[in-house]
Parts: sequence; C-alpha cells; structure tokens
Amino acid sequence: MPTIQIPPFLQPGDKIGIVAPASAVRYEDLLPGINLFRDEWKLKVVEGKTLKSSYNQYSATDENRLADLQSMLDDPSIKAIIAARGGYGCSRIIDRLDFTDFIKSPKWIVGFSDLTAILSQLYQLGYASVHAPMAKSITLEGAEKAAESLRSILFGELPGYSVEPNPLNRNGSAVAEIVGGNLCLLAHLIGSNTQIDTEGKILFIEDLNEYLYNLDRMMIQMKRAGKLSHLAGLIVGQFTDMKDNSNPPYGKTAYEIIHEHVAEYDYPLTFNFPVGHVADNRAIGVGMNAYLDVNKEGVELHFLSSAPTII
Repeated sequence: MPTIQIPPFLQPGDKIGIVAPASAVRYEDLLPGINLFRDEWKLKVVEGKTLKSSYNQYSATDENRLADLQSMLDDPSIKAIIAARGGYGCSRIIDRLDFTDFIKSPKWIVGFSDLTAILSQLYQLGYASVHAPMAKSITLEGAEKAAESLRSILFGELPGYSVEPNPLNRNGSAVAEIVGGNLCLLAHLIGSNTQIDTEGKILFIEDLNEYLYNLDRMMIQMKRAGKLSHLAGLIVGQFTDMKDNSNPPYGKTAYEIIHEHVAEYDYPLTFNFPVGHVADNRAIGVGMNAYLDVNKEGVELHFLSSAPTII
C-alpha cells in the first residue's frame, strides 16, 4: 500500500463539481445543498449533466454516468467532487474510470453508501477521500454537525468527535489509518481490485435496510476474508431500518450480530457512532490518520492535527 496522499485543502473561491454517479435524483432536492456550497462555503459549483437526467433507476446510462464523472476527474480546475446521492451504480463503472489526470492533479471525492466503491478505489491508489453527506442529504434537518464536519475536513480544519459510551463497547485506543464505509459494499468488493486492506487499520462500517440474517452473512464474509482479525480498531456506525424475518425472527439485533463476530478480538470497539444513513452523518477522512480512544466515559475520534476542534 503506497503512502496515502492528502489532496489540497479547499479555499473560498475554489471550484467543486456535483455529479450523480449512481441512482437518479430530483434536481430540486439538490438545490439547498448547492446553495450551501455556493453561498455559505463560498465555492464555485459546476453541475454535472447527470443531475437532470435519468435512465431507469440510474441517473443516466453507464456510459453517460462514466463520462460525467470522468470529466470531473480530468478537470484540474475542479478541486473537489461531491456526489449528489448514492443508491446503486458505482460498481458498474468503477473499472472503467481513468485516474491518470486525477493523479496529476488530486482532488477530494466526497460521498457515502454506494460511493464506498469509489472511495475504496481511491484508497487503493493511495489517495484520501471523505465519507460524508452528499448534496442531497447535507441540508437535512439534524445534519448541521455533519455538514460542518465535512466543511472542516475539506478546508483543512481537521475535526474531532466525542460520542457517548455504549454497553457493547470494548475499551482501548489506537492510532492508525481509517478505512471503511458501507458494509454491503465492503463485502461485495472482496476478491476485486477494489477490496480494502484492513490490517492495522481502524475500520468503520454502516448499512441500511438489510435483513438481519444478511448482516450476519456479510460479517461472516468479512471474517472469512480476514478483514476483521487484525484491525487497530472497529467503529460501528448506524445500521438503519434493518429488517427481520416474521416467523421465526432472527433473534438478535444488528449490534448484537456484529458484536458476536468480533468478540474474540481485543482491539477497541465502539457502537452507535454518528456515521451512516442518518442526518447526523459525520465526515470520515478515508485513508487519513486518526486517533481512536474508547473508555468508560465515552469515545473520542480525532483526525490527527495539532489542535482538533471538537464537534
């Protein structure tokens, strides 16, 4: 794994791109986020062609989604790319993206959920990115701290987070690179060129709308592939709108399932972290170095800097 490079931090007046590389989105739902970037963050916004198109469930055909994202990657004047939304579709185009010009002029890529595939690809290439709210979700009610955390990372004011303790937590501390994202995507990436190396890393996971038995299956897949055994730490985010069998029920909660599969290890472990498919989806700098401390008083996560700001 190459040394992770941090793209240049943003400054007021910089140009950013908004693109929809996965599912279709209503353009009207993006306007509050676009206005936030323009009016409050003082950035110039370039709107991708996929923000106003659709093709079945996707924002456009594979070819057009690929071309829209590729043009943003290739443009050296664009200093960050923020996804409009997730959904599904990034895995269909990930192997055809050309990062040649991106490597010449690195920029921040921001997203979560289905964007886990692209963030993982960037990590494989040796570049940091941000797992964070996207244009559609960044102005939701309750997203104020999440929005500020993204602004903080993008502008180089590296944040720190304080979280309440959870009964399932396992105490300990670690300093390591942080990787992860949507658990379903991480499991599906195993065996591909985009799978992530978790050894010695702080891993964070989250998911949405999965059956509990399938969560168990994904955790087994991660474990069998060696993705859980040699972590520096594990951050379990929000597992939202999980589904259960009606007769008989699975018998365990999402957090109990995860806890069972990592109970044999001794690295620090924390649950109910504010990351995932919720309004308060704090920004995580994928590939960045972080300090994680889990103790009886609570949890601290800091992206390493001389004076992190607590959000």
